[in-house]
Amino acid sequence: QMQLVESGGGLVQAGGSLRLSCAASGRTFSNYALAWFRQAPGKERDFVAAISWGGHDTYYADSVKGRFTISRDNAKATVYLRMNRLKPEDAAVYYCAATRSSAYMTYDAYRHAGYWGQGTQVTVSS
Repeated sequence: QMQLVESGGGLVQAGGSLRLSCAASGRTFSNYALAWFRQAPGKERDFVAAISWGGHDTYYADSVKGRFTISRDNAKATVYLRMNRLKPEDAAVYYCAATRSSAYMTYDAYRHAGYWGQGTQVTVSS
């Protein structure tokens, strides 16, 4: 089993920034692609960003392109999500997830055979 623990969420004003972290343990971190998802109340869980095993390839949802940056530090077994110019519609619980699937930029790769953290709340005030 892999354990994933998110941190860094909180309350921020619109236009502000946050950096989320997700620390992993229990498995060889570099063997997994990582992603961030988010879920707002009453809505489905949505893909936000994903990063490949070595960190060379990244993918983003259109809604966050140019504002969010995903990165990873394999030596620290941690994945990050830097969120700039936050909007009220970015408010959600943010989850990190890990998969060994080559389709790591899709929700299915994590839903059926991935590991998930417990989530961290991001609130954006207007």
